[in-house]
Formats: sequence, structure tokens, C-alpha cells
Amino acid sequence: MRLIIILLTFIHAFIHLFGFFKAFGIAEMKELSLPVSRPMGVLWLVAFLMLLFTAVAYWLRFSHWWIVGIAAVALSQFLVIFFWSDARWGTLPNVIILLAAVMAFSGHAFSQTIRSEREAMAGRVKPFRNQEITQEELDNLPGPVKKWLAAAGVEAGTEKISTVRLKQKARLKLKPEQNDWYDAEAEQFFTVNPPAFSWTVNLKMFPLARIKGRDKFTGGAGEMQIKMNSLINIVKATGDKIDEGSLQRFLGEIVWFPTAAIHPGIRWEPVDSLTARATLTVGGTKGSGTFFFSETGDLKKFTALRYKGNEAGAERHQWIITVKETKEINGLRIPVKLESTWILEEGPWTWLDMEITRIVYHPALPG
Repeated sequence: MRLIIILLTFIHAFIHLFGFFKAFGIAEMKELSLPVSRPMGVLWLVAFLMLLFTAVAYWLRFSHWWIVGIAAVALSQFLVIFFWSDARWGTLPNVIILLAAVMAFSGHAFSQTIRSEREAMAGRVKPFRNQEITQEELDNLPGPVKKWLAAAGVEAGTEKISTVRLKQKARLKLKPEQNDWYDAEAEQFFTVNPPAFSWTVNLKMFPLARIKGRDKFTGGAGEMQIKMNSLINIVKATGDKIDEGSLQRFLGEIVWFPTAAIHPGIRWEPVDSLTARATLTVGGTKGSGTFFFSETGDLKKFTALRYKGNEAGAERHQWIITVKETKEINGLRIPVKLESTWILEEGPWTWLDMEITRIVYHPALPG
């Protein structure tokens, strides 16, 4: 679809030269029956140049191509209306180009909103009382958690991670009955003190539809927003159930920055020699989950009873994160391939298969 719009814009741009050629006597241009003055001919030339720039900028993926695109369409449509009997069919490509430009603008605005939210999250980061993990903090943890942290490379003297930025590639199924996977790319920014995250995902469903989603958790409150083509809101959910579920998600994802296990808001309880339960409280929101470890200390899975949705009748279902691969990145041994499954009445629904492709601790900017 992108290439079609680029080609359409190129063709539409060159058609505008007809008015310029006729106005200055360069060619007869029988396609235009109305007379064209030289000032109007100049406008036809300007419209050609603006549309040509729009096509090239879109082709080269300039982030602000839509600014010139909208202006070009406005000038083009003015000329179309002025020469309506000859140029009325130019309205169709103008509408298509305008729709693409508006979607690009909406995507830019959504991205700017997300960036502002992340910068605000980074601005709320508080320094830890101790910047490095102490032996006393480790000693206060249950045996399975201490073994996990040791396997992950966390020991006394390890610097506590305060912010994290990571990228993921993923496959998703949006419905339990869906057979094929949708490919997606995601980015996430975390702060540890206070606990918060912002996760964005870009999902291409089919040529005319792209889904952009954003989950966030800040100040003890969660929010889920999903947009079609960055323009149409499909989902925007908030509420107590979303708050709890988002907190549980944060809790399960601390395995990517394991020094967060020391956070004073987390209360650990041993279950057995390989299992521990954690409860995290942020503001007025509380959530729990259970960590299952291998004999060597690696995380095998994380489970929680989590709300699926925020509607009045929403119930908690078992939510499972299963680790498929673990390896060392930036000096820490962390899960890098995982899948997420809901256990529903009709059976298990594995809806997410993802891989960490990049992770940065203490990033200079939230991204």
C-alpha cells in the first residue's frame, strides 16, 4: 500500500504540470479546456513541486513528510475546484494522499504523547537509599529468590538498576480461535523506583490496517490503549482491574532487571525450595504472582491470577509467562525468549511469543 501511495503521488504531481505548460505556452494541453493565466500556471507548478517533494519524502521515510503533504493537497484541491470541469477527478488522489498524511500525523502525535509520558516517568525516578545491593538485603530474601539472583549475576555490591529500555520482536494472536500469528515489534521503558512502565507495540494485520498499542503503569494506575492506523481508538481501558493487572505485569517482568527484586515494595514469601510468591504494593494498588525456578536458579515461569479486561463481569484467570530461553546480556543472565498464556474456561490461549532483541540499563533517555 505504501508503494501504491508513493506511485499515485508521483503521477498526481506530474499531472499538475499540464496547467503550468498551458499557462506558459510550453504545450497546448488539450486536456485543459479552460484558459489558464500565468499566475495560476505558477500555482500549478508549485503544486507539482510540493506533491513531488511529498512523494520523495514519504519514499525516504522522512518523519514529517505529512506537513508538506497536507499543504500540497490543500493547494491541489484549490486548483481542482477552480478548474472543476477539467480537473475534478483530481479530488480522488487528493483524498487518498490526505488520508495517508492524516494517519502519519496521528501516528506522530501518538508517538509524541508516549515520549512525553516516558520523559515524565523518568523525571519521577527517585534515588535508592543504597545505590548498590547490600548483603543484608540479599539475606532477607527467601532461598529460591537468592539462588535466582545469584544465577542472574546479582550479588552484594551490584548496582541497582533504576531505568530500563528494551526492544522486542513478537508474534501475537488477538483471539483464542485465531490460528495464524501476527508479527509485531515492541518497545518498553521501565522505572524501578517508583515502579512504572510504558510498552508500545506495532502490529501489521493486513495492508490497510496497522495496530499500535500502548500499555502503561504509573503511580499505581494502569491504562491500555489500542489504535487502528494510529487514528481510530479500538480500546482505551482504565480502572481498578487494569491497575492490578498492569502491576502484576510489572512484577512478572522484573526478571529482565533482577535487582528490582530488592525493591522495598515487594514482599517475598517462600513456597518451596524452587518457588516463591511476591506481592507488590504501589500506591493503593496491590498485586501478587508466583515465580518458579529451576534447580540451577533460572526462572522457568511466572504465574498470576489476573483480570482479563475491565468490564463489570471480568474475572481473574490464570496468566502464565513461560521462559523458553535464558542467556547473559550486559552482565546479567535474564530470560530472552518467553511466551504468555491465559488459562480460560475453553482452554489455554497462548497469545504472545516474544524475544528480547535489545536491552539497555540506565538509558540516558527513555526513548
